[in-house]
Parts: sequence; C-alpha cells; structure tokens
Amino acid sequence: MVLAQLGGSISRALQQMSNATIIDEKVLNECLNEITRALLQSDVQFKLVRDMQTNIKKIVNLDDLAAGHNKRRIIQQAIFNELCKILDPGKPSFTPKKGKASVVMFVGLQGSGKTTTCTKYAYYHQKKGWKPALVCADTFRAGAFDQLKQNATKAKIPFYGSYTESDPVTIAAEGVERFKKENYDLIIVDTSGRHKQEAALFEEMRQVSEATKPDLVIFVMDSSIGQAAFDQAQAFKQSVAVGAVIITKMDGHAKGGGALSAVAATKSPVIFIGTGEHMDEFEVFDVKPFVSRLLGMGDWSGFMDKIHEVVPMDQQPELLQKLSEGNFTLRIMYEQFQNILKMGPIGQVFSMLPGFSQELMPKGQEKESQAKIKRYMTMMDSMTNEELDSTNPKIMNESRIMRIARGSGRQVRDVMDMLEEYKRLAKIWSKMKGLKIPKKGEMSSLSRNMNAQHMSKVLPPQMLKQIGGMGGLQNLMKQMGGMGGAKDMMNMFGGGGDK
Repeated sequence: MVLAQLGGSISRALQQMSNATIIDEKVLNECLNEITRALLQSDVQFKLVRDMQTNIKKIVNLDDLAAGHNKRRIIQQAIFNELCKILDPGKPSFTPKKGKASVVMFVGLQGSGKTTTCTKYAYYHQKKGWKPALVCADTFRAGAFDQLKQNATKAKIPFYGSYTESDPVTIAAEGVERFKKENYDLIIVDTSGRHKQEAALFEEMRQVSEATKPDLVIFVMDSSIGQAAFDQAQAFKQSVAVGAVIITKMDGHAKGGGALSAVAATKSPVIFIGTGEHMDEFEVFDVKPFVSRLLGMGDWSGFMDKIHEVVPMDQQPELLQKLSEGNFTLRIMYEQFQNILKMGPIGQVFSMLPGFSQELMPKGQEKESQAKIKRYMTMMDSMTNEELDSTNPKIMNESRIMRIARGSGRQVRDVMDMLEEYKRLAKIWSKMKGLKIPKKGEMSSLSRNMNAQHMSKVLPPQMLKQIGGMGGLQNLMKQMGGMGGAKDMMNMFGGGGDK
C-alpha cells in the first residue's frame, strides 16, 4: 500500500519516543529527524518537510511545558496537526447537488488513471442517488473511448463519444448539451492526458473548459509520480481552475509522498483516493481519519460507518443475541463473510482499527484472504440446512465432506480447511458468551450515559483483556470521541437506540 511504509516509519518513531523514560530535547529531535527522513524518502517536497519540522519545534517548547503536561501526547498531537495541515488547504471543494445539472471535468497526466477514475466517480455518486453520465473528450489516445464505453456499460452508466469526430471541444460541448437536455444531474467529462511540456494540449484543455464551463475541475494524480508532482500540479493549476484532487493507484508500492506535495501546489483538497482497479476500490478522502490511519491510530468513525452500511439495523439485535449465547454455526460464519465482503477490501477495513499498521497486510495477502473467503462460501453453498445450523462439528462425517467437495468442485482437503477455520472462529466467538444485553428501554439511556466503567460491565472479560483492560478501554473511547464513541460502540454490538 502506498504510504504504508511512511505510516510504519512515523509510527515506529512515535513508539520509540513513547518508550523513552524522559522526553527531552534529544528524544524530540531524534523523533523529528526520523519522521523528516521518512517524509523525504517518500518524495514529499523538501520545503514542506522543513516547514513542518520548524512548526512542530515552535509548538512543542519543552522548557515552557509545566511538569504535569503529557509531553508525549502534545508531541503526537503536534505531528498529527502538521500532517493534516499539509493535506488540508483549508477550503472545501465544490459539491454537486442532486437534481441540478453539474459538469465535472477530469484533467491529469497520461497514464494517471483518469478514464477509470471517471467511471468510479460516476459509480460512487450513482449509488448515492445521483444520475451520472460520462462524456469521452479524449481523442488523443487510441482506445480511450472503447475503455470508457466498456467501464460505463459495466457500471450501467450512460456515455457519449465519437469514433469519427476528432475535435475534443466539439464532442465535449455536444455531450454536455445532450445530457443536460436528458436531465442528468452529474455530467463527467474525461479529457486527454497531458504534461506541462505540451503547450498545444494545455491550450486544448482550456478550450474544452471554456466550451463546457465545468462547475468543478478535478486533477487526477498517480501516487507514484514522485518529486515531479509539485511542478506538474502547479502547471495544471495555472491553466485551469483545479478545484479538487483525486489520487490514484494507492494500492501500489510507490512511495506516494509526491501526492502530498500536489495538494500544496494546487491549494485544492483531495476528495477521493483510488485504492485498486475495481469499481468499489474508491474511498472518500477525509484528512483527519487518513492521517490517523497513517499514524496507526485507526479511524473508528469510518469503521463504524462500514459496520452500519453492511449490517442492517433490524439484524443488529439478532447478531447481539447470537453473540451473547456464544453459539456459532456455519450459517453465522457465512453471514459474517458476506458482511466482510460488502465492507470492501479487507486491508482497507482493518487499517481503520487502532494499532493496525497497513504494513501488516501486504496487497497480495489481502487479495488472497478475499479469494479464500469466496472459496469457503462456495463450499457452504453445497451444504444442507441441517449442516449450516448445527453447533456440533462432529456432524460433519466423511461422506458429508466428500459430497460438499463434489458439489462445490473443490478438493476434500479444501473442505477440511474450511471446517478448521470454522472451529477457530467458533473458539473466538465462544469468548463473547456472557455479553450482557441491556433490556429494551435501557439501550438509549445506557448509550447516553455510557462511560468506561459502564462499558467494562457490558463487555465479556476476555474481550476487555484483549483491549488492554480499563486503561485500553478508556483510550479507545477517547479515540471514538467520548459519549458519541460509547454510542458507536453500543451500535457495534447491535444496539444504540430503541426502535
């Protein structure tokens, strides 16, 4: 994962500082030098790094801090704030409104993934209730219209382009006009790739912009561009009014720091990041949770949103009941696998948990885990209701295993692997036995008045131990944002409000 290495290096520097007995000037300088080195190695522009180091030293004046202050916390907060400042220009980008036609124009270098990103952007908004349409104004690259056509057809999004017309300005103007008449409220224009040395292509980009009068110009940038990012981004900003940035190929092994420099050059916010080639590997970019994940501090609000997206509200109390009983069947395993797949890429979800570094799950391993889950689900599709609902693993005799293997087209050893995984998960699930369920009517008052003391009574002892006891629970609730976090935590276990 791009920036995972950077996140790992910064996390290690902060950890070393936390392990120091006394925080003095020497420890602070060592920590900052380590972070500076990590940022420079990741291709972040030198001036940005130097300014960041100077600002942190101004904020964290160890001589002025009273003895009672938590110096580690203050340093960590200062680093967090400065990284946020690099990524946040302080002004929001244009947000399209449903029912009102908005034109969004995509610009960027050749090979940055513009055409794919156009479709992902359209698909994301389509799922949220917009009526998007795509216009291919890229006549420079052979096969650009074919690619857009293929992507749009797969995502069931209307598109416009031409095999005969060679003037991109004409195509863009006609496409936008047509979709406005047909009442589409998000018209996305894909343009040719170009770089700052190509004056003619920059002129063409200006003409397309004048013809379509876009409400928003999005600069699409490849995360692997490196030190050249700042100059290239600035050249685009000078030609058209870049209002937002989308960073692509965040699933690669590039250093990715150049992406941070591009935000500083365009003075425009990053609105999305592309984390893979599939339609759903596209994340809304939010500065604070992103930096939080980069530093290994997790992103609880993002994690809770994912939970609520995939586990319907009416199923949450049912899941809670099953948790408290500690009975784990193959059917429950199947349902949880479905939820995991709906949540999107596994590494992306896990990186939202505090203490989980993105370095821990390399890209290959993530895809392997996802493929394994799908394999297991195929085998479970060949099971009877009795097998899926039984809590007794001994029911699975040799003839049943052979029948499941034949029905799913897998080897017997694959079925055995799946049953081993079931036993391992059943063991973990059994530790949740004894989760105390508040009675109906108590749920909302409990989530309102929840503190760590209350929470420790609700959680099973084994889980409390895993979190790190009362101290760990208090830190976790602080990260989740006090009382709102407690409510989120209750929701995570299936409650959080009376229906």
